[in-house]
Amino acid sequence: MSTIEFTQAEKDVLANKIKAYMAKELDIEVGQFDVEFILEFFSKEIGSYHYSKGLKDAQEIFLNRVDNITDAIYELEVPTEFLGK
Repeated sequence: MSTIEFTQAEKDVLANKIKAYMAKELDIEVGQFDVEFILEFFSKEIGSYHYSKGLKDAQEIFLNRVDNITDAIYELEVPTEFLGK
């Protein structure tokens, strides 16, 4: 599995969210080093599942939109006779 890479700014935001969650929900204070280690673990072990699910969801939305466009084009078609041989 590949690791999802984050910018330092993204890591900082995510680290703060993890710290806040752990403090509020688990009553655990976590240091910066530990929280970055946790973030790296989840990114490596779980991130690809979220990424793949996101791609599947995006593909489904895209296919539905293409179907809608195809239906709209079909509705615009004007019946004609084939005049050539």
